[in-house]
Formats: sequence, C-alpha cells, structure tokens
Amino acid sequence: MPRLTDAMRRARYAVAALWLIAAALSLAAVTGAFGTKLNDLLSNRFDLPGTESEQALTLLADHFGQRPDSGYTLVFSGRIQPAAQEAALQRAASVLPDARIGPLQPAGPSVSFAQIDTRLEPQPAALRVEPMRRAIGPVSGGRAYVSGQVAINHDLQPVFDADLRRGEEIAIPIAVIVLLIVFGTATATLVPLLMTAGTVPVTLGLLWILAHEMNMAIYVTNLVTLIGIAIAIDYSLLVVYRFREELVGGAEEREALRTTMRTAGHAVLFSGVTVAIGLACLVLIPLPFIRSMGVGGLLIPLVSILAAMTLLPALLAMFGTSLLRMRVPLIGLRPDGEGGVWGRIAEVIMRRPAIVAGITGGFLVLCALPAPYLSLTPGSSKGLPSQASSVQGLKLLERTLGPGAISPLIAVVDSGRPGGIRQTEPAIRRLVAAARADPEVTIVQGPTGTGPETFLPPDPTGRYARILVATRHDYGTDQAKKLARRFRGTYVPEARFGSARVYAGGGPPAGVDFIDRAYGVFPWLVLGVLAVTYLVLMRAFRSLLLPLKAVVLNLLSVGATYGLLVATFRWGWGGIIGLPQADQIEAWIPMFLFAMLFGLSMDYEVFLLSRMRELYDETGDTERAVAHGLMRTGRIVTAAAAIMVAAFSGFMLGSLIGLVQFGFGLAAAITIDATIIRALLVPALMKLMGEWNWYLPAWIARLLRIPGERPAGTRAAREV
Repeated sequence: MPRLTDAMRRARYAVAALWLIAAALSLAAVTGAFGTKLNDLLSNRFDLPGTESEQALTLLADHFGQRPDSGYTLVFSGRIQPAAQEAALQRAASVLPDARIGPLQPAGPSVSFAQIDTRLEPQPAALRVEPMRRAIGPVSGGRAYVSGQVAINHDLQPVFDADLRRGEEIAIPIAVIVLLIVFGTATATLVPLLMTAGTVPVTLGLLWILAHEMNMAIYVTNLVTLIGIAIAIDYSLLVVYRFREELVGGAEEREALRTTMRTAGHAVLFSGVTVAIGLACLVLIPLPFIRSMGVGGLLIPLVSILAAMTLLPALLAMFGTSLLRMRVPLIGLRPDGEGGVWGRIAEVIMRRPAIVAGITGGFLVLCALPAPYLSLTPGSSKGLPSQASSVQGLKLLERTLGPGAISPLIAVVDSGRPGGIRQTEPAIRRLVAAARADPEVTIVQGPTGTGPETFLPPDPTGRYARILVATRHDYGTDQAKKLARRFRGTYVPEARFGSARVYAGGGPPAGVDFIDRAYGVFPWLVLGVLAVTYLVLMRAFRSLLLPLKAVVLNLLSVGATYGLLVATFRWGWGGIIGLPQADQIEAWIPMFLFAMLFGLSMDYEVFLLSRMRELYDETGDTERAVAHGLMRTGRIVTAAAAIMVAAFSGFMLGSLIGLVQFGFGLAAAITIDATIIRALLVPALMKLMGEWNWYLPAWIARLLRIPGERPAGTRAAREV
C-alpha cells in the first residue's frame, strides 16, 4: 500500500487526467455519442434457460411466429368501426419485419383488442413501439393503445429516468450538507464529489459495453447511479476524514497520505472486497435478469475500489493542506475524541454491556419475526405508472377481461411428428375441459374450440398445437402460480397424452420457473458468500471470533430487513408514511437485498473494527480500544449512513413498486446497521467478549500468512 500510494502521489496529475478522460468518454457512450444509448440497450427480458417455460417460448417463436415476451397488444376503446380497427392493425404491423396479426376479440362494452406477434427479440421490438404509434395515427370514434410487455418496458424508461433525476436531486444536496458538517471546509467536501463524478460515469460506461453482449435489466441504470453515489462518497468520506485528522495532528503531507492509505485505505479495500463478494453471488445465479443486476451491482464496488486506490490518493496529494482551508461559517464539528455524544454513548455501553446487547438484540429479533411471511412474486402490473399510454391500455383490459388475460398460460403440445396433432385431440379436449373447470380460469383457447373466438389452429406442419389459459388473477399472484402447478402436475398427466409432450409456458408458469430456478441455487450461494466473507475478514481483523460475530450480526440485520418489508408492504404499516401496500414482494428483491446489504453492512463493520484493531495494537487494552474506536468512528459511520439513506430514498420516491420496496429495504437496513448494530450491539458484545475478540491460533495465522499477536503497545504492531 505505501508503494502504491507514493506512485499515485508522484503521478497525481496524470492519474486525475486519466480518470477525467475515462469519465468523459463513458458519458459520451452512455448518451449515444458512439451509437446506441445505454437506455436503448436495456430491457426487462426474463429468459429462463433450461426451464419448461423457455422450451415453450422457443416452440412458439419457431413454429407459430409468436414471442409472448415481445408481442404487442393493440387495445381499442370507443365507438370504432371494425373496419377501422382492422386498418389500424394493418398500419401497425406494416412497421414490423415479420408480424402476425391475431383476430380482433371483444373485451367489454366498447373495448376490443388484438395481438400482433413477432419473432423480434424484446430489445429491438421495443424500438418499434413509437413507429407503430405513428403508423396507427388517430382512429376515428375512439382511441388505440399500443400495449403489451414490450411497449410497457419502452414507456417505463423515461419514467425511470425521471425517478433517477429526482433521486439525484435528493441524494446529492443531502450528501453535500453532511460532508460540510463533518469536514467544515468546502475543499474537503469537494474531494468525495470529485470521486463520485469519476466512478459513476465510468461504471455506466462499462455497463454500456456489457449491454452490447448480454441482457441488461432496465433497473440497472438507477441501481448503478444511486448506489454508486452512496458507495463512492462513503469510501472517500472515510479516507478524507482520516487524512484530515492526520494533517490536524501535525503530520507532514506525504506521511499523512501514507498513514491514511495504510489504515483507512486498507479498510476501504477490504470493505469493497466484501461488497463485491456479496454481489458476486448474483452473477452466479443462472437467470439472465438477475445476473445482469448482479453484474451492474458488482461493477460498483470494483470501480470504487480502483478509484479509492488511485484517484483518491491523487486528489488528496493535489489538495494537500488546502483541505483545511475555506472553512464554512457556523458549520463543522470539533474533532472526535474524549467526551461528546459518542463519548457518553461509549461510557454507557462499557458500564452495562449485557443490558445494551439484550435490548438491541431482542429488538432485531422482533423485527425479523415477520420474515417467514414473505410472499414472492416474479412481477406484477400493480403500481405501474398510469401516465404511460401502454399502461392505460393494460389497465383497460384488466378492468374488462381480468388481470390474468394480459399474461396468460400458454401450453404447447408437441405430438412428435408432422400431422400427429390429430391423434392428440382427445387428450387436448380432456386438458381443455379440466382447465375450464378450474375456478381460477376465465378463458381457454385451443385447437378443439367450437367457435372462432376459442380456436387456435396448429402450426402448418400439424405437429404442434397451442392452448391458451387466462386466469382471474395477475400472473405473479399466489393464485396464478398455484394454477400453473396444478396444470403441470395434475391436468396434463390426467389428460393422458401418451408419447406427446406438453410444455406449459407464458405468464404463471414462467413466474413459477423464475422463482424455483433462482431460489434453488440461492441458499448455496449464500453459504459460499458467508464462508468467503468470513475468511476475508479473518485476515483483515486477525481474529477468529470477530468475523464470526460480524457474519451472524449481518444475517440478523438482513432478517430484520425482510421482516420490516413484510410489515411495511404486505401488512400495510407503511401507509403511515405514504408507502403503497402490496400483497407480495418482488422475487428479485430479497436476493439483491442480501447481496447488497451483506456487503454494505460489512462496510461499517470494517470501518469500526479496523480502528478498534489499530487502537488495540497500540494499547493492548480491549475496553479502551472498543470505547475509543467507537468515539473516533461514530460520527463518520453516522455520516456515511445518512448519505446512503439519502441516496436510497431516491428509489423510494420511484414510480415502480419493486424499486420502492428495494429502496425501503436498503434504507431500513442501513439505518438499523449504523445505529443499533454498529453503534450499540457490536461494542457491547466486544466488551463482553473481552480478550477473546483477538483470539487467533498460531496455525491459522500461518495458513493465512498473517502475523500472530504481537506485544501490545508496540509501534511494530501498528505497522502490520
């Protein structure tokens, strides 16, 4: 670390220039200067490799020219003549390379709809939405809506952009205020902002590159920007604060920078690694949607670590002692040390550690009790912003046909040979009859229907046939998911298809496959993350028990967050502060919350325990190290948490309920972690553990290639 720091100090202007160039090129790429904009490369495509749903989707695309995830639904409202509706459908289809227009179907009084299917992938299909609307033009006697999943995703992107701007308008001013309060000088406040201006654009630029090669979720821009702001400011806050502290203590600039990077820089490095470890588990989940979110999240700490090791020391070398100048009148607190609020908190904890640990631990357990009542949904139309015309068309169909008609179950029957579908007709009739008798089903269409509104012809070869089943409830609800399981597990076997195969796909089955595939591997990835994190922290803290305590408390923090999600959204307690009620939690949220929170919570653990470890190496006194470590880091951890919560509130002000739930979970977890866990529970437990905090058998130290315990109070110990 000292050699790297010296190199960055000597090349500080070149390093800053390289980051400036990288940020400028990244912004140019993201905004479309080199071709396609980043937003145009994003989509909510839910590929499910290796599942029955994916097999059904492939058969529909190959043999019926239909992709349920990239089709369009035209909804007509008003007194529009059938001929005018047919003409509008033809105009809409004219802008597509391979469109197949389905029959016009009544949905209710003065409401009808038709499906336009295409083989286009979801992302290029989204680019055709506006040309379709222009081609349709005004329709005499009413209005035509271009709806469907592709159109909704296209219309949501400007909404996400507006939500992101609103989040930035909240996060950045609050961050500036907090930094001014902590540092008291405008120059010191500027460094974290410059760090953020370098890391966030570069991360987005890397996403732009990756989005050309892999599916990227439309949430990823909001994710990278708001979390990137929080992490970049957090890391630079810790480093700048320590550098400023060394300068105030009288250290020469070069030595102050070396000491800062050896201590605070080392803590940031390990902190970033723990965040990356948590997010790496998402990259290993075999679902492109989750993997893309994981890749976006993983880039945040990796780029932030790179900037913290290069750009940040370069900026500190450039500013030097000027960080102590340009004081802001009436702002800026005195340096941490004896006394003050954190001194009194530390004194209370040291006197009554068992009481503090019992109260805070009991509170966390109480918060975690509702966690088993998480009900997961792969997605939902509930809470979509109504200003989008595609959503207006969707809501119109939901009111007339029911929510399940928008994303129906679509089964594909494969008879095994051309013309073989005629031999499967008895089984198809039995399957259709069983589906129609299900109370959850509203509409069934198949090749054995008696009228044109229920008849779906087989493919031209006569080998394949489709069966469409619409449900009373939205595709992501428990009722629709249970129907999908009944259809696959009961109705299909009882229909007796013999050697023919039936693949159930579409809305409800795809939702079931998404959750099953994701959560089938997630527990094993969690165990891997816990094990790797434990080993990394064991090396960082040179202790056997401190990393175990950190892992257990982080699991408790995540459990408490899950419980608060249930109480806030499922039970409706969030209505007190204006948050919407939701019967279910989107399935990606618990996974991403675990990955993100496990890493971010370790941030504060590393910040706090690194300082305590440093003080223990100097004094050999556990109680003094814990108390003074809390006093010297309490304000910095609180400030970092306040900035993170401000950034995450940008999600809570969003228009999509999934992002609202995600933002609330992040904000609640960081608040709990920085106040209850790190400020109270951790020091109380460390006081109770005494010298066991630092226990590390010599043979483990040799395996990890780290020094064993040295005599307390030596300078050599501090240099480790």
